[in-house]
Amino acid sequence: MSSTTLDPSRRGAHAGDVPAGTMSGTSTGPGPSFLRVLNSEFIKFRTLLSTVILLGCTVLVVVGFGALSAWGTGQFSEAAATDPQAAAAFAAQGGDLAVGVPTSGIAFAQLILGSLGVLLMSSEFTTGMARSTFAAVPKRVPAYAAKLLVVMVTAFVLTAASVYLAGLVSLPILDNYNLKLDLASSQSVKMLLVNSLYVAAVAAIGMALGSLIRNSAGGIMSLVGLFFVAPIAFQLIPGDFFVEARKYLPGNTVEPMTAVQHVPDTLEAWQAALVLGAWVVVPVVLAAVLLKRRDV
Repeated sequence: MSSTTLDPSRRGAHAGDVPAGTMSGTSTGPGPSFLRVLNSEFIKFRTLLSTVILLGCTVLVVVGFGALSAWGTGQFSEAAATDPQAAAAFAAQGGDLAVGVPTSGIAFAQLILGSLGVLLMSSEFTTGMARSTFAAVPKRVPAYAAKLLVVMVTAFVLTAASVYLAGLVSLPILDNYNLKLDLASSQSVKMLLVNSLYVAAVAAIGMALGSLIRNSAGGIMSLVGLFFVAPIAFQLIPGDFFVEARKYLPGNTVEPMTAVQHVPDTLEAWQAALVLGAWVVVPVVLAAVLLKRRDV
């Protein structure tokens, strides 16, 4: 019997042969770039009905509380004109009360958008969507970073627009009480930017909690405990430790950053900014590390 030897130059000449250096079954395309992942996460974000509802509720709450605060401030100023005790209380508030009217609903906006951050990440695991997401993006971190970017940018832009709209709605109400509000003043712009950044930070913390806990109810309750329960508890528990520790809670970092002058017994503005940054960076990085190590 004679053996037949193929000419090496003829190997791979057939149309179905795989080029050298390429594994069979492996895609030769560029794969999901970060921009593609970002676009995918934005599509998921804007097509969820729950997202639209929560974003709409944020606008209504901020604008509604702005109008209500404008009316309350006006009533307070009228009472101060005839009541010495009210006048003393009005003076004790210090400076221009009208400048804080547009941001009076921030406490509720942070709860809504923080909960949205929790839901966007926890729902990936409760619905099983995480398997599809991380099958398409095996490195996981790009998908996590894209979702984080979408959440933070949306929270910042929506909060800024809502605060400005609340200011516009408050202007005629304050005018009825001869109170002036300049939305273009440096303090008003500072209040708008700092509060918008703060809400974006809360949304990032919420998303990190949703990734760590992987449960919507647990993540939202943790968020509520951190921003609403802990400050009250630290205020009620006696002891110098809790008095000092209360300054470093994330919810108590806004006032030092927006105050015209340093408020006694609070952090300096730069210290408050660093503390808030730490509250964002630590859970976000921890969630990213555990996301790569844990099963989905």
